[in-house]
Amino acid sequence: MGKNFSFSLYLSLTLLTLFPFSYASIRRTSKAQTGGVPAVELWCVAKNNAEDAALQSALDWACGVGGADCSPIQQGGPCYDPSDIQNTASYAFNDYFLKHGLSDDSCYFDNTAAVTSLNPSHDNCRFPSSLKVSNGSFAGSATVCGIWI
Repeated sequence: MGKNFSFSLYLSLTLLTLFPFSYASIRRTSKAQTGGVPAVELWCVAKNNAEDAALQSALDWACGVGGADCSPIQQGGPCYDPSDIQNTASYAFNDYFLKHGLSDDSCYFDNTAAVTSLNPSHDNCRFPSSLKVSNGSFAGSATVCGIWI
């Protein structure tokens, strides 16, 4: 599973590099407002080429000053894995990203993170997506992120 996830993440990041888009072109809208435009789920994840020390520093900031909810990556949480800094940082980065408006700046973390449309959830660790965000807080509503072409 790890190799498939890493390859999928690599492919997603490569495609984002080759075909960049502005997050300004992404709008959060309800299904009734999409006018038939397909919704896209987004997550903010750690880049697979980021140095562990840089990821740890960004993770510390996100869980501290950044205010991300890091309880799922703490001991006893469903996403706790002290041996995998990539997944641990990804969870914190994603929480921060979702709470801060899905903006360019909210998924940067000193260039250690990137936006993907590939679900990073694994095992019992479920990552909330942009489909579950409403005004910066988690909700079960039909708020979606649509790309307008």
